[in-house]
Amino acid sequence: MTSLFDAFDLAGLELANRIVMAPLTRNRSPRAVPPAMTAEYYAQRASAGLIVTEGTAITQQGQGYADVPGLYTDEALAGWRSVTDAVHARGGKIVVQLWHVGRVSHVSLQADGRAPVAPSAIQAKGKTYVIDADGQGGFVPTSMPRALAVDELPGIVQDYRRAARAALDAGFDGVEIHGANGYLLDQFLRRGANERSDAYGGPIAHRARLLLEVVDAVTAETGPGRTGIRLSPVTPSNDAFDPEPQPLFEYVVRGLARHGMSYIHIIEGATGGERDYQQGQQAFDYDALRAAYRDAGGRGAWMVNNGYDLASAQQALASGRADLVAFGRPYISNPDLVRRLRDGLPLAEADRATFYGGGAKGYIDYPEAQGLVQPA
Repeated sequence: MTSLFDAFDLAGLELANRIVMAPLTRNRSPRAVPPAMTAEYYAQRASAGLIVTEGTAITQQGQGYADVPGLYTDEALAGWRSVTDAVHARGGKIVVQLWHVGRVSHVSLQADGRAPVAPSAIQAKGKTYVIDADGQGGFVPTSMPRALAVDELPGIVQDYRRAARAALDAGFDGVEIHGANGYLLDQFLRRGANERSDAYGGPIAHRARLLLEVVDAVTAETGPGRTGIRLSPVTPSNDAFDPEPQPLFEYVVRGLARHGMSYIHIIEGATGGERDYQQGQQAFDYDALRAAYRDAGGRGAWMVNNGYDLASAQQALASGRADLVAFGRPYISNPDLVRRLRDGLPLAEADRATFYGGGAKGYIDYPEAQGLVQPA
């Protein structure tokens, strides 16, 4: 029977197991540059079959939270090179998540205090993380965005392409396009954020256009099997909403099937919340979504995420519903999560007060399970 601890061939990238460390925003990269301790943080977790980094902004315009990393300066790329070297030295595999937050931002994070950008000028009902003049971090309402002009969108696509190239140059094993959780590409998909009447709004095919153009550009840059994508069909995160998510996301995955994607990363339910969360009149059918992708010729690995434990992860693999299982918050306080799951050891509780911002405390000081020593 397929096990969570079996090796897996991810489009030619050999993974030690089927456990994935999901992206986790930690707000510890001042000036968008990953510091030295970030290399230690990810290296501590290198026993995961695959690490997907925290969301990493493709441009300053794509920044939505204070002290999150970027891929658009030489200093940031040097910081990421230290991370990839450290992970690879411990036998791990790591991809970076390409992120543009769109309207989920604040004027204080944008160049010259400009408004964030979005498909339409609709303010997200949500908050973002900023640091005030006294150096204190906290959450504040998002700023009112402006609608992107049609002639700006090719530039956004090229920003993704350039970021993908920079990621490979920094030593990453691939990239994950962030198309989930109410950020820019997800905003274009959903009628709750997209009221455009041009070629990027209205019918599903128009709303999916920008995401698929980004996938075209990124996969052309990275080559076959080095690009994954994250989708969250029904999450309400960051005011994401569409009344008919099933046909929307089945259309999206059929479009993705024509690319040599390494994986499709699906958040089931509300991100970090209810797995059976529903938008619209009907419960979302994730089996039908996977079938739509496979029937259209998609061969990438199917990765599932949201609230999985050992038993449910093993069941998802055994049933064929998934090839890989992503774990998020357990990785904050359990750098040796693979070993703890494999050996039936209890999981350490995380200190929520240290999730966002700060230094080493709550970041690189969680110990491995007592009595076990992780191989060097």
